[in-house]
Amino acid sequence: MRTALELYWHSARGKFALIVLLTPVAAALPIGSAWFLKAIIDGLTRAGSGPGVLPATAGLVATSLAIAMIPHLTRYLRSDADRAAGRLAQERIFAAVERFTGLARFEDPGFLDRMRLAQSATAQTPGQVTQGSLETVGGLIMIAGFLGSVLALSPLMALIVLVAAAPMFAAQIGLSRRHASAMLGLSPFERREMFYRILLTSVEAAKEIRLFGAGPFLRRRMMGERERVDAGHHELDRRELAVQGGLALLSALVTGAGLLVAVRLALGGRISPGDIAMSIAALTGVQGAVTQVTASVAVTHRQLLLFGHYVAVTTAKPDLPVAEPSVPVPEMRHGIELRDVWFRYADDHPWVLRGVDLFIPHGHTMAMVGRNGSGKSTLVKLLCRFYDPTRGTILWDGVDIREFQISELRTRIGALFQDFMQYDMSARENIGLGDPAQDGSRVEYAAESAGVHDVLAALPHGYDTLLTRIFFSEADKNNSETGVMLSGGQWQRVALARALLRGDRDLLILDEPSSGLDPVAEHEVQARLRSTRAGRTSVLISHRLGAIRDAHRIVTLAEGRIVEVGTHDELIARDGHYAGLFHLQANAYAPGNEQLPAFAEE
Repeated sequence: MRTALELYWHSARGKFALIVLLTPVAAALPIGSAWFLKAIIDGLTRAGSGPGVLPATAGLVATSLAIAMIPHLTRYLRSDADRAAGRLAQERIFAAVERFTGLARFEDPGFLDRMRLAQSATAQTPGQVTQGSLETVGGLIMIAGFLGSVLALSPLMALIVLVAAAPMFAAQIGLSRRHASAMLGLSPFERREMFYRILLTSVEAAKEIRLFGAGPFLRRRMMGERERVDAGHHELDRRELAVQGGLALLSALVTGAGLLVAVRLALGGRISPGDIAMSIAALTGVQGAVTQVTASVAVTHRQLLLFGHYVAVTTAKPDLPVAEPSVPVPEMRHGIELRDVWFRYADDHPWVLRGVDLFIPHGHTMAMVGRNGSGKSTLVKLLCRFYDPTRGTILWDGVDIREFQISELRTRIGALFQDFMQYDMSARENIGLGDPAQDGSRVEYAAESAGVHDVLAALPHGYDTLLTRIFFSEADKNNSETGVMLSGGQWQRVALARALLRGDRDLLILDEPSSGLDPVAEHEVQARLRSTRAGRTSVLISHRLGAIRDAHRIVTLAEGRIVEVGTHDELIARDGHYAGLFHLQANAYAPGNEQLPAFAEE
């Protein structure tokens, strides 16, 4: 609760203070109104209509006006403060997510569920917790005031009201706990339903879904997940109906019992007609306040349970150890060394890398080849320190990379990943994200190096053209100036330019840099890359073995182990794994050589 209130306070102090001041005033007004009503009735029923009737009437009018106006003012202030608190909460949760420098948490379904619930909580919880807390305070003030009035008339009536309040609190708290638990349990179904929903409307998936006729199948999957979610909510609603119906019946019985006591007292001449009116107002007010307090406590409790996910995410420890104090990352002079590196993604998962020993000399290009699943991309993740080795060490000029600040290490690395991003931003921003610290002056140079400058310069707004149509309406769909879509090969060149923006850094990683290019474009890009890599340390991964034959060293991986290291000529002469892969590809271009080598069946 403290975190939620602190968010509210820091984001909207003035409005929060005014809401706090209005809360006790709003709670006290109905009590004052009841007393004014009692005074009016007693004054009118006495002989001579006492002189206090007119002041009491004026007081009743004033309190009624305030009762009518304050909720609107409070709602206005709260709406504005809620938005401010939501913005601050959202900023903090995404700042916390940025502190997770590795990938392990983003590949953990349990953490993804927690993060989705945390994001959901940012929009509502600070405001609802604050509102619930203040409504609880206001309700307690109202209960105390009305209960004091009832107690003055009949201790028995006050006792009935107090006894009835206990089960109301217990029932509402039970409902809130069940609701929070159900929300966490339903989260995997909602996440899968969201996946299918996005897939069915995705531009990337549209061709395959329509060609294969997969739409009905995916839609059934989506609706199945939706039905599971709806069934869970239906069960919650059914339980809430039963509980709330029981509480409403209890409230009616308490009010009836209180009125019965008041009527008997009036018939005995022990209370005045004004006291009866006061009793009715007090009983109704107490029951309403008890209902408000129990509901507010329940909603606050429920939101705090969900807000626990927000707190867990924003206070989570770094997913990768941080060296204190850290060592400055030196400009590479010698190279990168992997010593007996073992890695698996979890203790119950198989080993992905097994005892890898490798040295990448400074200024050399090291190519990695191997069948799918051999560990190439995992090695790249370790070099970027998205994960730490399960066992073993990675050294940068003899220093364990775990001794460096992660952010500083990554500023020395440029990379093009196989699953590169297509950002719904301008061409300039798509490339500039490769090094946000730069002023953007090198963007066009990087695009030229990647062979995409002419394409981007010819766009309607040049480099400032949006490479997306997602932000525009149906009416804009035929207007090319609102945004354009690039081809797959053009996007790959943009991603390559993004990596080359850091081409002067110590380490350049290229994972399938030309997989989406036609032969002419591939030849051109490979020639540019050879020039870019000259004198720089680079790691090159490609299934097109012709693209890596000029590397200083080629490493062949199989089942997480290095099985061969050498130049292209050395490995061909060795006639091992690499030679088998190379000849397998070469045979595809030679007519009459359809027979696959035995190696391909391993």
